[in-house]
Amino acid sequence: MHDSLPRWFAHRGGGSLAPENTLAGIHLAASLGFRAVEFDVMLSRDGTPILIHDETLERTTNGVGQVCESTDAQLFSLNAGDGERIPRFSEAAALCRQYGLLANVEIKPASGHEIRTAELVAALTAEYWHGADVPPLLSSFSLDALAVARDVAPQIRRGVLYESVPAGWLEDIRRLQAFSLHCDAAQLTDETLVGCRQLGIPVLCYTVNVPETAEMLFRRGVSALFTDRLDWFSPETTAYKSLQSGG
Repeated sequence: MHDSLPRWFAHRGGGSLAPENTLAGIHLAASLGFRAVEFDVMLSRDGTPILIHDETLERTTNGVGQVCESTDAQLFSLNAGDGERIPRFSEAAALCRQYGLLANVEIKPASGHEIRTAELVAALTAEYWHGADVPPLLSSFSLDALAVARDVAPQIRRGVLYESVPAGWLEDIRRLQAFSLHCDAAQLTDETLVGCRQLGIPVLCYTVNVPETAEMLFRRGVSALFTDRLDWFSPETTAYKSLQSGG
C-alpha cells in the first residue's frame, strides 16, 4: 500500500468545491480523477455512524445543537449544503468502493464517546471493505480510539493523527501498530521526517492548498497531502502535472 499510496487526498470529500463530508463531494473528487478521499465519521444519538466534522451542527448544516444528542430523524432532515443531506457511513463506503477510491476514514468521536465510536466505526470499516481491491485507512486524533481500532479490526491499517508531532510519536506508532503518521504540514519537522523515512513510515500532511508548499513537502519526502483545492490538484491540472514531474 505504501508504494501505491496516492499523493493527493480530497479533504472532507470534495474540499472547497462541494459541501464537506457529503456524497456530492465524493462524487466530485472521483470525477476530477482523485484516487483518495478523506472524511470524518461521528455517531448520532441513535448510534448511527454519519459523516460530519464538528460536534455541533451549526457550521455545516441548517441545524442546531450537538450531533451526539441528535436523532437520525433529525440529522437526516437537515441541509448539509446545496441541498445535500448528511450521509451515513455505509453510503460513503459504498461510493468509495464503487469508484475504487482509497478512503481515509477519520474516527471523529464526540467528547466522551471515543470508545463506542471507535468500536463501531472500526468494525463497520472491516465489514464494508471486506475483500476490497483498495483497502481503507483509519485515522484519528484520539489515540484511545486508535487502540480500540487496532483491537477490533487489526487488518485495517491505521494512521496516527497529530497537529504537532510529539516527542513520543514512535512509541505511539509502535503501540498502535500504525501504518502511517499524519500531521499539520506547517508543524512537520525534518527530524520527524528522517525518523519516518528510516522506518518506512509514510507521512501524510494536511491541509495543503498552495502548489509551492506541496512541491516543497514532496521534495522533503512527504508521501501524500490532503487538499481543499481539488480544482488545482486534480490529475488534469498544470499544477498537478508539474508536481508529478518533480516541479
